[in-house]
Amino acid sequence: MTLTALLRRVKAASDTPGRFATAHGFRRSFRDWSSEHGYARDLAERALADTVANKVEAAYHRTDLLEQRRPMMEAWTAQVFQS
Repeated sequence: MTLTALLRRVKAASDTPGRFATAHGFRRSFRDWSSEHGYARDLAERALADTVANKVEAAYHRTDLLEQRRPMMEAWTAQVFQS
């Protein structure tokens, strides 16, 4: 929500008249990039802070995978600032 809040604050234009841009495209770009670079789905979803929809799976999957996410996020940062 931080990126969406920023886009609203700066009134970033959207393709839809009367609306502001959202971060959905940025999220989708990250998911595509992480898949293309061989990162596990769970790792990418944890990086996006998504919740596990299945309650049973959520009960058993409590880690935030922080140390495994760190190299992925550093590589994503390099990708974003390279583009």
